[in-house]
Amino acid sequence: MAKKRVSIKDIAKALGVSITTVSFIINGKAREQRISDEVSKKVKDYIKEVGYKPSHVAQSLRLGKSKIIVFMAEDISNQFFSSIARFIEEKAYRNGYKIIYCSTDNDVGKAKELISTFKMRNVDGFIITPTPDLEDVIKDLMEEEFPVVLFDRWLPDVDCSHVIVENKKSAFEGTDHLIKEGVKRPAFISLESDQTQMIDRETGFREAIQQSGVKGLELKLKFHNLAESGPYQELFEFFSKNRDIDGVFFATNYLAFEGLQALDSLGRNIPKDVKVVSFDDHYFFGLFKPKITAIEQPLETISEKLMETILNHIEELDKGYVSRKIILPNKLNIREST
Repeated sequence: MAKKRVSIKDIAKALGVSITTVSFIINGKAREQRISDEVSKKVKDYIKEVGYKPSHVAQSLRLGKSKIIVFMAEDISNQFFSSIARFIEEKAYRNGYKIIYCSTDNDVGKAKELISTFKMRNVDGFIITPTPDLEDVIKDLMEEEFPVVLFDRWLPDVDCSHVIVENKKSAFEGTDHLIKEGVKRPAFISLESDQTQMIDRETGFREAIQQSGVKGLELKLKFHNLAESGPYQELFEFFSKNRDIDGVFFATNYLAFEGLQALDSLGRNIPKDVKVVSFDDHYFFGLFKPKITAIEQPLETISEKLMETILNHIEELDKGYVSRKIILPNKLNIREST
C-alpha cells in the first residue's frame, strides 16, 4: 500500500498550530510574520522527521505559474543539444514561456544541485537529459508534482515521460549497411556507459554482426566533457593495433571527429581502407572529404514532442501525472564514406 503524503494540514494538526503558521514557516516568512524561533524550530524539526515535501501544485496555485521551464542537457555546447535547445526556445516563446538552459557534464552531483536550485525558484517544469544515478531525484520531482520530461535517454526504473529515438534499430541499420558494402571486420566505438541510448546502440551493432556472421570489435571510452582533451590518442592506438578493421560505427559524432583524425594520421583511406558510419549527423560530415554517412535524429520533431509533452503536463497539473512515452524514427544519410 502506498505511503500517504504528509500535508500542511497534517503537520499543523500534529503540532497544534495553524495551517497558516506552518505555511509561513515552510515559505521562509516566519520572521516577517513574527513567528517565534521556538515554533519555527518545532515545525522544521517535525517536517524533517516526517519527510514532508511541498506539493508543486500547491505552490503553483499559491504563487502562480513562473512561465519558466528548465532545459537540462548533458552539454549545451554539443550540436545535438544546442539545436534542440534552439527549437525549444522558439516553441516555448510562442506559448508564453521562457527557457533556462544548463549543462550537467553527465555529473550526477551537479545535476542534483541544479535541480535543487531550480525547485526553490518554483519553475513550472523540467526537460532533462538524465545523468547516471539520477533515478531518486527524478522520482522526488514527480512526487512533489513537478512536470518532468526526459529526452535522449530514459530511466527503466522510473515511470516518467520521455522523448527518445529508435537507437537500437538505427544502429542495426547503420552496421548492416557497412556489412552489405563489404565490411568484414567492423568496429564499434562507444562510451563506458549504462545509459539506455548507448546500450541500445551497442545492442543494435551486436545484433547486426551476429546476424551476418562477421566478427566485430568494440572499444568503449570514458566520457570527456568540453574542458578535457578528447580520446584521439586512445583511438589512434586502437586503430594502430587493429589494422584489419575495415569498417567503423561511431556511437556519437564527437567520437567520430576524434576517430576520423586518428584514421587520417594513420594514413587509412576512407572509404577504400575503412568505411565509416556515425550516429548523430552533423553539418561537418557534409563538409568532410569524403562526406560521412551518418544517422540523423529528427531534431525539430524531438523538440516539438518535448514542448507538447511538458506543456500538457503543466496544463494537467491538478489531474495528476500520467507518463507519456514517445519513440521517434531516425534517418540514415548514405554518403561517400560507405
